[in-house]
Amino acid sequence: MDQPSGRSFMQVLCEKYSPENFPYRRGPGMGVHVPATPQGSPMKDRLNLPSVLVLNSCGITCAGDENEIAAFCAHVSELDLSDNKLEDWHEVSKIVSNVPHLEFLNLSSNPLSLSVLERRCAGSFAGVRKLVLNNSKASWETVHTILQELPDLEELFLCLNDYETVSCSPVCCQSLKLLHITDNNLQDWTEIRKLGIMFPSLDTLILANNNLTTIEESEDSLARLFPNLRSINLHKSGLHCWEDIDKLNSFPKLEEVKLLGIPLLQSYTTEERRKLLIARLPSIVKLNGSIVADGEREDSERFFIRYYMEFPEEEVPFRYHELVTKYGKLEPLAVVDLRPQSSVKVEVHFQDKVEEMSIRLDQTVAELKKHLKTVVQLSTSNMLLFYWDQEAPFGPEEMKYSSRALHSYGIRDGDKIYVEPRMK
Repeated sequence: MDQPSGRSFMQVLCEKYSPENFPYRRGPGMGVHVPATPQGSPMKDRLNLPSVLVLNSCGITCAGDENEIAAFCAHVSELDLSDNKLEDWHEVSKIVSNVPHLEFLNLSSNPLSLSVLERRCAGSFAGVRKLVLNNSKASWETVHTILQELPDLEELFLCLNDYETVSCSPVCCQSLKLLHITDNNLQDWTEIRKLGIMFPSLDTLILANNNLTTIEESEDSLARLFPNLRSINLHKSGLHCWEDIDKLNSFPKLEEVKLLGIPLLQSYTTEERRKLLIARLPSIVKLNGSIVADGEREDSERFFIRYYMEFPEEEVPFRYHELVTKYGKLEPLAVVDLRPQSSVKVEVHFQDKVEEMSIRLDQTVAELKKHLKTVVQLSTSNMLLFYWDQEAPFGPEEMKYSSRALHSYGIRDGDKIYVEPRMK
């Protein structure tokens, strides 16, 4: 049978990991040595191969000599073949079947949808625990074949595959713990529920960038579908009502949630979003990647009570009543304006005259003198100013620096400013 045209896995391997291009050492005698065959070999006698091989974007179309793959890759545990030109599962199988300790395989962005994966080929993947098929456009039929032949698969990546529906596998995959299926177009919850049926042991479900619009499932059914789910990522989904958020409480082991960029939260401030979510999700310990400490939870739950206390009874969520039972009915927080004071009222004393004036604190001493010119009938150059803090024990302080801002003196309402002519 003729080899497919293009570059082979072994050709790229020899080029990248030759001693000249990859001076990696694992100690004396630890390189991989292949004795020369009678026909000769295009390879170097010794390659410096790590256990993690990264051969992405190398134009690989085929496996190459299987005996050489077996000789060189017996110790390899991770293999990245993403963004190559592999379109035949038989060629992938030739590579993988000769890497006996392989646990991680990345086949993203290879045109593998052009061929059918047969079960005998999928059997060569049996030891793989983490499989990445992003942007491979792998069909659900292909995924099912893989699931039947990979008894120890723990992590599966199916992003960017244009899925609009999910096809249930005839058998459950009990081993899978993490499913990364972002950037597809899974809008209907009836498709998501199939994932729970196929992967009953799922611990982490990453659904970001799917336009899921609602969670149409009863609480009891959700608990049965995802009994072991600990973490869910719904970033940039289409969720638009609080009832969908409340349903997340039905997952009995859920403790981590990611919910950024959903329509429901667009009208809220950043503070409101986080506090309202924490208060509605009493079991979570991490929200949007940040730990929820005990103090933050209490603050959020108290905020939730105050937020809804003025709402009509028919609009108040059930969680409000639970929290009122926990904390009691709270008083509204006092509104405190913490902005710095911008102006004050002071007494201006000049000779025997006293005039109450409002002055801006953002102006300088020089600007104040200009403001007082018409009041005291003195030129600014002939004017001395003294500030008297009504609570200070040391008497008036001369305001001698023209460029100094008034707010730096700590002037308050009721303080006094004395104006005197400069002595000639």
